[in-house]
Amino acid sequence: MGGIAVCPGSFDPITYGHLDIIKRAAKVFEQVYVVVLNNSSKNPLFNVEERIHLIKEVTKDLNNVKVDSFQGLLMDYAKSVNANAVIRGLRAVSDFEYEMQITSMNRVLNDEVETFFIMTNNQYSFLSSSIVKEVAKYSGDISELVPDIVEQALKDKFQ
Repeated sequence: MGGIAVCPGSFDPITYGHLDIIKRAAKVFEQVYVVVLNNSSKNPLFNVEERIHLIKEVTKDLNNVKVDSFQGLLMDYAKSVNANAVIRGLRAVSDFEYEMQITSMNRVLNDEVETFFIMTNNQYSFLSSSIVKEVAKYSGDISELVPDIVEQALKDKFQ
């Protein structure tokens, strides 16, 4: 397919579900920008710089993946990097309604950028950063949910 894709999210923290989507997008697009969006309505555990560091570490073997951050409208960011696609992961049908609203608004803002939905691997369909943080907070085993560096970062935050 080629082209440039943007894979946005809060990634607080990045999980194996996110990584699954990123790796699959990297097989399809020439360049994938994983973009940490600074969502003012959320109260993140990790600051933007920490999230960027973790994402860079777990994607360092993917030569066509770049990590960045952005505050503002996703379509403005997409335009700034000449992206022709946005990648969104879907875990379950419940994600679809929200994603459809966002995609429809993005199309109003810039109809030259297409949104592609990638279904998360079934083994990660239940997984969210919120669940990972909750389990980590109470010292539960998250080794199957996040890369080692993320697991350690969570342990450090909650100690």
